Amino acid sequence: MSTDSGPGGPPTPSFVVHIPDAGLDPEPLDPGQIVAGNPEVTGKVVWESADGRQIRGIWQITPGVVTDTEADELFVVISGSATIEAEGGPTLTVGPGDLAVLREGDRTTWTVHETLRKAYAINL
Repeated sequence: MSTDSGPGGPPTPSFVVHIPDAGLDPEPLDPGQIVAGNPEVTGKVVWESADGRQIRGIWQITPGVVTDTEADELFVVISGSATIEAEGGPTLTVGPGDLAVLREGDRTTWTVHETLRKAYAINL
C-alpha cells in the first residue's frame, strides 16, 4: 500500500484517528438518491493514495432511506444501524462492530434506522 500524500509530496506518517468523536464535514446527498426522510451525510477522508484509487475515511448518515451505486468497499460500523439491500443480491443488516463488504457496481438501498457511523476503505 502506498503511503504517499500526493504527487511529489512526502510520505504520510502512521497515524490514528478516534472515530467515534472525529469531526466530519457535510457531504450533501443528491436529492435523487433520497427515497424517504431527510437523511444528512457527513464524512472525512483521512488518507488517500497518490493516484486517488485508494481512499480511507469516516462516513456518517442520519436516519432515512437512500439509494447508491457502490464502489469496492470494506467498512466497519462504529455506531448506529442500517439495512442495506443490494439489487439482485443480499440484504445486509449492520450495526456496531460489523464488518461489511460492498461490491463495485452494486445498486443499493440503505434504510438507516439509527444514525450510522462507519470507517471505510474504498478501492477505485
